[in-house]
Amino acid sequence: MHLADYDALSFDCYGTLIDWEAGIAAVLAPWAKEVGLALTDEELLLAYADNEARAERDTPDALYSAILADAFRRTGVTLGKDVSDEWAARLGASVPDWPAFPDSADALASLAKDYKLIILSNVHRAGFAGSNARLGVAFDKIITAEDVKAYKPAPNHFEALDGALEELGVPRERLLHVAQSLFHDHVPAKRHGVPSVWINRRHDRPGWGATPEPADDYTYALEFPTMAEFAAAARAAKETGRDE
Repeated sequence: MHLADYDALSFDCYGTLIDWEAGIAAVLAPWAKEVGLALTDEELLLAYADNEARAERDTPDALYSAILADAFRRTGVTLGKDVSDEWAARLGASVPDWPAFPDSADALASLAKDYKLIILSNVHRAGFAGSNARLGVAFDKIITAEDVKAYKPAPNHFEALDGALEELGVPRERLLHVAQSLFHDHVPAKRHGVPSVWINRRHDRPGWGATPEPADDYTYALEFPTMAEFAAAARAAKETGRDE
């Protein structure tokens, strides 16, 4: 793979550009303390992961704020503790508060010089709008779960992506998908025939965190531990391509 061979990058947002694990843990941890659970953030995220995936499968047309609240209640059942409506609503409304990874904004600004940028995200429009303010870049196309009435790894996002590429005038073979989640993104990207890059944000931590372990086949062409390193490699590839 040569990164200069691509003209558009589609991104998962949460886990790749926005630190969703930190955002979720910021609500789950104080709840756990209040109800008397002595669990680490990592243990809470592990308990949460499958419950969010199930909520998304069960109610694919629900807004992500409702998915978060439902997943929190399910996690409470898993852990044997009730989740009040107040706590569930707190997680449901928390997306705009989730922090961006420190390198995301600069990396996107660099990539925007050479590529069309597309968001392919499992959130609702209002939630992403809050996150986009932290990322500081104007994406060329934004596709959310609210738009396609489904959550990855369902195929809807990637099917909508085909239409977005046509609107942007980018041939499908000039698209590269960039994401952290093997479960949510690299599995459906493989099914849809889209090459992908793995931003392995958890490279220095064991386990799967808030993301379920993938049960289906996936591939990725390149792996980077950070967006900063990916952006640097992409810029170098484009510069080399212009010199040739």
